[in-house]
Amino acid sequence: MCIGFKGAKIKRLFCLLAMQLLVNMAITQDTKAVSMYDLVIVSGTPSGIMCAIAAAREGKRSVILERTKHIGGLPANGLGATDIITRSATGGLFLEFVTRINKHYESVYGSNSPQVRDAKGGYHFEPSVAEKIMHQMLEEQPLVTVKINRQFDAYPEYAQMERNQIKAITVLNRENNTSETYNGKVFIDATYEGDLIAAAGVPFSLGREGKTEYNEPYAGIVYKLWEKDGQEAGSSNLGDNAIQAYNYRLCLTTDNQKKVPIPRPANYNREEYASIVDDVRSGLHSGVEWELQSVTEKERNQQRLLKGLPPEGKNIPQGMQRLVNKVVLPNNKTDANNQHRSLVSTDLPEENWAWPTSDWQWRDKFAERLKDYTLGLLYFGQNDPALPAWFRDSCALWGLAADEYTDNGNFPRQVYVREGRRMKGVYVYKAGDALPVQKGSRPPLHKTSITGGHYGIDSHATRKREKGQNTLEGFLSYSAAPYTVPYEVIVPPNVDNLLAPVPVSATHLGLATLRMEPCWMALGQAAGVAAAVAIDHKKTVQDIDRQVLQDRLIDQRAVLICFKDAGPSNPDFKALQYLGLRGFVTDWNARLKDVATTAAIKNWEEKSGLELADWANGKTRGEVLTHIYQKLRKN
Repeated sequence: MCIGFKGAKIKRLFCLLAMQLLVNMAITQDTKAVSMYDLVIVSGTPSGIMCAIAAAREGKRSVILERTKHIGGLPANGLGATDIITRSATGGLFLEFVTRINKHYESVYGSNSPQVRDAKGGYHFEPSVAEKIMHQMLEEQPLVTVKINRQFDAYPEYAQMERNQIKAITVLNRENNTSETYNGKVFIDATYEGDLIAAAGVPFSLGREGKTEYNEPYAGIVYKLWEKDGQEAGSSNLGDNAIQAYNYRLCLTTDNQKKVPIPRPANYNREEYASIVDDVRSGLHSGVEWELQSVTEKERNQQRLLKGLPPEGKNIPQGMQRLVNKVVLPNNKTDANNQHRSLVSTDLPEENWAWPTSDWQWRDKFAERLKDYTLGLLYFGQNDPALPAWFRDSCALWGLAADEYTDNGNFPRQVYVREGRRMKGVYVYKAGDALPVQKGSRPPLHKTSITGGHYGIDSHATRKREKGQNTLEGFLSYSAAPYTVPYEVIVPPNVDNLLAPVPVSATHLGLATLRMEPCWMALGQAAGVAAAVAIDHKKTVQDIDRQVLQDRLIDQRAVLICFKDAGPSNPDFKALQYLGLRGFVTDWNARLKDVATTAAIKNWEEKSGLELADWANGKTRGEVLTHIYQKLRKN
C-alpha cells in the first residue's frame, strides 16, 4: 500500500516506481542466486570437466568457464594418443572416458572394425570424438553448467578476496564484451597456465630448478641424446627461466577423400627450415642410434644419396615422420606430435617462454605465429626444391583432416601448453616421487594419494637448434614407475577454498610426468570430490579429512595405488587401496585370491598390531586384508 502522498497521479507513479524497484531487486537477487555455485571452475580442460562431473556425483553444483567456443582441451585438439604407460595405474573418470571412446567406435563401426583396432581400447581417438564424449558425460549431469567464450584474466582485481578465501571471480564474456561475476564456495584452477592461482596470490614457480635443489636426475640446463643415458657436453644442470616448447598436435591423413592440402602460410619463412635439408640427405638425427652409426654405414649412405635414395639406419626418421611423429588414430588419421629425433620439428622453443605470465592478447598472437610456423614446416617438406624428390613425394601424401576443426580451417584450436605456472603448494612433487626407491621396487608411497599414475619423466626442448650440438637443450625423457600422487600437490598454502589440479605443485621434472592428461583428469576428479568434502564438512581445503576424500574417490572407482591384477571391480579393492598405501602389499600384483601364507600373515600382524594367526589360516589374501581394513577403520 502507498501512503503519505497527495494526488492520485503522484501516488500511482510512486506505486509503479516502488513495484519496479521490487522487481529489480528480485531480478538482482535471482541473478545472484544463479551465479552462486558450489564450484566455480576456470577452464574446460579435461581436468576441469572431470572436476565438475565428480562434484556433481557428490551432489554439488558447478559452473565451467571456458575461454574458447569448445570444451575438451588438448584431447579435443589433436592429442589422441593417450600418454599412459601402465593402464591400470589410473582409473575413475579417466577410465570411464576411454571406455566410452571404445564403445563409440564399436557402436558406430562394429566390434571387429579397423576403427576399433586403431582405437586401442579407447586410448587412441579422433579429436572430434573426444569432444563428443566429453559433451555426453557433461550432459548427463544437470548440476553442471558450461559457459563458453568466458575469459579469465590473471589479474588480482578479477579475484575478489576476503581474508584467505576467494569470494567471487570476474570474467569477460567474449560474445558481448561484458563482465560477469561468479560467486562460489570452492574455486578450481583447471587452466594449463595457472591463471587463477596467480590472480589469487598463490606463490608459483616458473622455469627449471637446478640439480642442487632436489638432486633430480637431468635437472636444469641439460643436453641429452634421445634414448641415451648420461648427459652431453654443455650440460651445466643449473636452473633457469626456460619453459619447455609448445606445439600443435596435428590431425593428418592420407585419405584422398578427407585430405585438405597444406596451405602456404602468408608469413612463410623458408630459412626457419633450411637446416632440415642436410639432415634429410645424411640421415642425421638426435637419437643415440646416430652416434652409434659406423663409418661404413655413413659411407654407404653417401653412395645412396648419389643414387637419389634415402639413407638407411636404425630409427632414422624418413619423409613426413621426420617433420612430425605420427601415431595412428581411427579412420586413417594420426596424432602428429613433435618428432623427438629431429632437430627441427613442430615444437617452437624459446619463443613461448613468456606465455605463462602473458595476457591473452600476447598468447593469441603467439598462437598465430606458431600456426604459421607449423604450416610452413609441412609446406616446406612437401615443396622445397632443395629436398630430395623421394622426401617431398612422401610428405605430399599427407594433408589436414577435412572433418576435424571444421570451424577453424581444419587446424587445431588450442596450443599444446605443456607447462605454465607451477603452484608452490603444500607438497612439491619431484622426480624422485616417480622413481623407484630401488631397482624393481615402487616409488615412495604417499598415504594421502588421490591417484596413481605412470608416464616417463618427459620434457621437450627449451632452446632452438644450436651450432655444434646434435641435440636440443632441455629435450629429455627417462623411465619412471607407477607412482602415487598426494592430495597436497593440488592444495595452495594460503587460500582456503582454491584447488589447482592442473598447475600443480611440482618441480619442472616432477610436472614432466604429472602433466599428462590421464593424470590431470584424475587430479580434476579428486579436486571435485575434495571440494564436496570441504563443503559438506565446512572445512578449508587444507583441513579436510584425507581418508573421507579417499573413500569417496574409491567409491567413484578411482585408483590411488596401482596393482596390476586388482582393479576397482574387485570386492577387496577398497581394503587393498588403503593398506597398499601403508605398505602392506608392496608387489605389483596383489594376488588377492591366493591363500595367505604364514609369512604374509605374520608380516600383516606386525604392521597392523592385530592378532590374525588363528582366524586367518586358510583365508585368501583378499579376505585377510579386508578383515584388517575393517578392524583398523573401526578403531
